[in-house]
Amino acid sequence: MKVHEYIAKDIFKKEGIPVPQNKMVVNPDEARAVAMEMGKPVVIKSQILVGGRGKAGGIKFADKPEEVYSKAFEILGSTVKDERVEMILIEEKLKILSEYYLSIVLDRSAKKPLIMASMSGGVDIEEVARDTPEKIVKYYLDVLDEFLPYQGREIAIKMGVPNALISKVGAVVWKLFNVFQKYDATIAEINPLVVTADGILAADAKLDIDDDSVYRQKNLAELEKVHKSEFAYVKLDGNIAVIGNGAGLTLSGMDMLKLYGGEPATFLDIGGGSSQENIAKALNIVISDLDVKTVFLNVLGGITRADDVARGVLDVLNASKRKVPLVIRLTGTNEEEGQRILKEAGVSYETSMEAAAKKAVELCKNYL
Repeated sequence: MKVHEYIAKDIFKKEGIPVPQNKMVVNPDEARAVAMEMGKPVVIKSQILVGGRGKAGGIKFADKPEEVYSKAFEILGSTVKDERVEMILIEEKLKILSEYYLSIVLDRSAKKPLIMASMSGGVDIEEVARDTPEKIVKYYLDVLDEFLPYQGREIAIKMGVPNALISKVGAVVWKLFNVFQKYDATIAEINPLVVTADGILAADAKLDIDDDSVYRQKNLAELEKVHKSEFAYVKLDGNIAVIGNGAGLTLSGMDMLKLYGGEPATFLDIGGGSSQENIAKALNIVISDLDVKTVFLNVLGGITRADDVARGVLDVLNASKRKVPLVIRLTGTNEEEGQRILKEAGVSYETSMEAAAKKAVELCKNYL
């Protein structure tokens, strides 16, 4: 089981490995707010489970909050290395003096954990391994013996770390192995481990958990499931985002759009019992997709309350800088209150799915 960077860094921090100030967000407004709170230049990092994201455009830098908003908007909803970006990590930008590489892997042929470390860290570590393998220190561990702090310092010395940093780097090596063991990892990696004027920090974090050990790491598995299971989402080729509360209702809305000549851009099922916050999250996901020119929100309230839907809609309309035409079909539980909230805010709505779908197609054509 692969673990997202933001979760791996939370684990590293918990286990005593220094990490940069950071926070995971799911929309551009949150990204801007975090940057304002940090009050310093930041890195915007797509949270995907494949390597090479930096060279593929999945990492960007920004100095000001408004720049953070625009670049977060650009990354969210995009595809990097064939994976859709639904989360980003906003992290302080570091003034790096040097970069190291540190990794612990399970060497299945040797049946032992293998520590690999190098003074040459960064995105091109593969080239270092290929062209100058002598620069990589390799240290096998016997799982029956305890790995002690002095052994971490030995590895730092073999790397060629300056005397002033041997203790700090050795401590990170020792703590990373503790993470490797405690979380049943097959890979625990920091690339790069960076040196700054203030000390050393894990600027990146990679953690893969042995699939056969996931039953022992239930909390970690649940963290990875939280975002993925929140909505049923499929990206499509059209330009009208479709959001519904229930798979059948969402599909019916898509069919109705096509009947009137529209093309769905998304299938997004918020499910039953969605809260005001979930409605807002769903809208932010589709609005962040630059292919979306109109949003068709199709809600037949049962467990989901119409007034919660209305408040979620207003949260997004008031906060988002990207103004995309929105058509709402809203009926069901607390519909009078929900419709009143929208009406007082000057937001139109429909009670008929057919009328709403037709209006969404017309608005999209006018928008284009």
